[in-house]
Amino acid sequence: MSILQYPVATEKALNLVERENVITYVVDIGAGKPEIKKEFESTFKVKVIGINTVRTPYNRKRAYIRLTKEFPASEIAKRLKLV
Repeated sequence: MSILQYPVATEKALNLVERENVITYVVDIGAGKPEIKKEFESTFKVKVIGINTVRTPYNRKRAYIRLTKEFPASEIAKRLKLV
């Protein structure tokens, strides 16, 4: 099973794409930040600055993945058909 499960397309997540260059993903509950970073960078060919993770009340794990300025999150969002 893949570490990256699916992108989040809520209004908040799309605002983070525009304002803070952050992509929000639901990830495997057991995945750590280094594994998420490695998987995301190899899948999308981008450079990740940092990752914050949150456990939701529905027993899911969200990763907020911040990208470097050279890689606009809006481009990834377009490739994922979020916008």
